[in-house]
Amino acid sequence: VQKTIDRIIFLRICEDRGIEPYGRLLALRNGERVYPRLCELFQRADERYNSGLFHFRSEKDRERDVDELSLALAMDDKVLKDIFGNLYYPESPYEFSVLSADILGQVYERFLGKVIRLTAGHQAKVEEKPEVRKAGGVYYTPDFITKEIVRQAIGAQIEAKTPKQVAKLRFCDMACGSGSFLIAAFQFLIDWHRDYYVKDSPEKHSKILYRSGDDWRLATDEKKRILLNNIYGADIDSQAVEVTKLSLLLKVLEGESQESLTKQFELFHERALPDLGRNIQCGNSLIGAEAYQHQQLSLLPEEDRYRINLFDWAQAFPQVFGQGGFDAIIGNPPYIRIQTMKEWAPVEVELYKDLYRSAGAGNYDIYVVFVEKALGLLNKTGRLGFILPHKFFNAKYGEALRGLVAEGKHLAKVIHFGDQQVFAGATTYTCLMFLDKAGTAACRFTKVDDLDAWRIDGKGAEGDIPADKITAAEWNFVVGKGAKVQDAFDKWPVKLGDIAERMAQGIRTSANEVYVLDLVRENGDVITAHSKILDRDVEIERKATMLFLQGREIKPYRVLPSGKVVIMPYTIQSGRAILIPENEIQKQFPLLHEYLSENKEYLAARENNRMRGTNWYAYVYPKNIDVMRHPKILVPDIADRASFALDEGGDYAFTSGYGITLRSDVRESPKYVLALLNSTPLDTYLKSISTAM
Repeated sequence: VQKTIDRIIFLRICEDRGIEPYGRLLALRNGERVYPRLCELFQRADERYNSGLFHFRSEKDRERDVDELSLALAMDDKVLKDIFGNLYYPESPYEFSVLSADILGQVYERFLGKVIRLTAGHQAKVEEKPEVRKAGGVYYTPDFITKEIVRQAIGAQIEAKTPKQVAKLRFCDMACGSGSFLIAAFQFLIDWHRDYYVKDSPEKHSKILYRSGDDWRLATDEKKRILLNNIYGADIDSQAVEVTKLSLLLKVLEGESQESLTKQFELFHERALPDLGRNIQCGNSLIGAEAYQHQQLSLLPEEDRYRINLFDWAQAFPQVFGQGGFDAIIGNPPYIRIQTMKEWAPVEVELYKDLYRSAGAGNYDIYVVFVEKALGLLNKTGRLGFILPHKFFNAKYGEALRGLVAEGKHLAKVIHFGDQQVFAGATTYTCLMFLDKAGTAACRFTKVDDLDAWRIDGKGAEGDIPADKITAAEWNFVVGKGAKVQDAFDKWPVKLGDIAERMAQGIRTSANEVYVLDLVRENGDVITAHSKILDRDVEIERKATMLFLQGREIKPYRVLPSGKVVIMPYTIQSGRAILIPENEIQKQFPLLHEYLSENKEYLAARENNRMRGTNWYAYVYPKNIDVMRHPKILVPDIADRASFALDEGGDYAFTSGYGITLRSDVRESPKYVLALLNSTPLDTYLKSISTAM
């Protein structure tokens, strides 16, 4: 299906560019046998273009990936006639001659997020892929970002070189998607070569340079040479690989005409396009030959092995790894939380843990593994340029990757966007990160507070961070007027962590609609509260509940009443939270038992029926319950200033925030600590090291 669509779109764009006779596809609507006649056009295109897009017979050096299926298919005339009608005026509003490869990429990004599933009744259902659904959709990397990454990563590698030297460089996107980064890289190289030849002498390079109006252009043959020499890519999705190849082929044909291609064929007996089968390949960028030593792989069902799609980089690109690896790796790796991947790719998740140092910590994001792998694929002078969430700068799960980068002094440049939003329609907190394999003495750090201004002039607050200050600890880089204050605080001998016994996250009941109640009134040992799930008032024993806070009720020096209580079916023994057995709940708290029993089916069905059994009324994630019963300093997870409050009696359970219990030797002076935490200087410091939203 996709190859047919790709071929049709390719030929339609060629028509509007004057490379193919206009209206050929539209003419197929006249008469019957539409698909066989379309296949004749495809076969003629094979003779003319030589690309893997049209590859129906085995040739010398082109034995692989021959399409033996398409020409033997049968297809309904009506389907194709409808498609062709919608590709021409008046039904189509598009001028295909100016439809750029990156616009096409944006369209295809949506397509790549879908999968066709056949139902038991043999119907085709188009659905979002699980990773796309979990991520909230597919988001195309903006053009200004791809260009900046290419300029910083590839531009740095070709500076002060000659075309002969540049011909030996290899640039890659290891999760290429629709090919936006590789298109930008290819265009950058085309422009660089053109400018070099023009400056050197247009007459001297007349075979590879020609005039088009007021502009100089590279001959198709030279563009093909650059593409095959310099551009490489991989993606686990075979559809993405095909889209990337299509986009790059269309890029080669930009500015060409039927006359120029015919002339080239007559002069050189060469077809117009390269076969990109060796440059852009399909496979799992993260799992290669080293995974074969894991016994479980050979025992997996064929469907799982197909999905994992092992990929050996050295075998796929021997010409690259014979020279030690890539000179630059660019891109926008996937952002997928590992806990969501466990649902559809549990085997891969286990393999990452074994194969990558950065995959050792809890609920990390897959992009950290891509950074580690990319570093390993670079040659000794290679450079990496990625757009990434900057959460790993501060998150616990980023510690291993930070350590890896710091040890090799790899961090060369960071452009930090703070709370500025780069992706249209998605809330993501990103940065551009450039790593040098050889190491560097300092990192050039740019903080962008105004994205539009940065796009115009590339300016932001800038400064150099010495490599010896970059460690596995959190990266809180501050440049500009706040840098001296930050530096002074960083040198302060006593940290909050030194005097805190614990810093604990709030509870997650996993069913607030059952456990959290709106307090109506207190009647001694019994409270009356409103249950949302039952939509009525219920009575519960007071001792079986705690006052409940959400982060928004925690303010500087005070706690606002929330009017809510939370059910706590736990007791604290030796500092640990122990679930009270059901028979004990029935004996001590009969009203609570009656209420929970009314919701038994609902609670037991949580997490795909995981809670069925004797502990059906427990929290799914019973963490930090003991902290709720202790005196503690409270802080919300989101606030517009330092907002620390004191729970002196251990009266409050909370969510969407943190509880700080102090060490025994400072436990007598919590108000002194509280005053420091809420003070203006520490509020300033907190803002400098936090993520703005």
